[in-house]
Amino acid sequence: MEILIIEDEKPNADRLTRLILGILPQANIVAVLDSVADSVSYLKDKPVLDVIMMDIHLSDGISFEIFENVKVDIPIIFTTAYDSYAINAFKQNSIDYLLKPIEAEELEVSFSKLQYVSEVTSAQSIEKLLNDYRPKQYRSRFLIPFRDGFKTLLVSDIILFYSVSRVTYARLGSGIEHIVPKTLDELEQELDPKIYFRANRQFIIHIDWIDKVHNYFNSKLKVVIKKFPETEILISREKAPIFKNWLGY
Repeated sequence: MEILIIEDEKPNADRLTRLILGILPQANIVAVLDSVADSVSYLKDKPVLDVIMMDIHLSDGISFEIFENVKVDIPIIFTTAYDSYAINAFKQNSIDYLLKPIEAEELEVSFSKLQYVSEVTSAQSIEKLLNDYRPKQYRSRFLIPFRDGFKTLLVSDIILFYSVSRVTYARLGSGIEHIVPKTLDELEQELDPKIYFRANRQFIIHIDWIDKVHNYFNSKLKVVIKKFPETEILISREKAPIFKNWLGY
């Protein structure tokens, strides 16, 4: 991972470098810049970077001035001692907004978000991804075949979705299951992400039906669903920090 640090206080830059290398030993800190002017000059050459760690208060101004002078399409993790710039930060290509002093656990979650964003967007631009996450109308019901007609299935009654042999099932709290004409990939975009989480390739789960979460092998997590403890749902090591952040939001 190629990382640029923009930070005007050397002790903070040194500490951030140590934290990054502690989490990502193979990361390459390509440069440490301390001013708006140097940052604009560096970024005008369009360097190949995976992420920018950017402080907001720099030696010659505010880092938002950088975006007035050069187009930046690189994901950014903002670092600052102030929380008053959060809205402006998220108008940029922001992955996260960390308040100093930054802790290793917070930074690890930010890198997990970055990795997740990179995987799900591939050829998509960061701008399109952010548009996908902006508030929108989420699916509230399905119309499904029933006997000689149809009936409405409310999304709020569904405790989990799972896929077997390319067929998607919706399970209710009663244990009744219905086939829904959607893939899990499609449902992931249509369901409220505050309520439903894509646990893995096979399951999407409802937050209110999570009974317990256990540590599992290789830093994975095992999720137990209320009333259905026999249903084994595993969260990967890479997705575990995102899942824990989702549960605590």
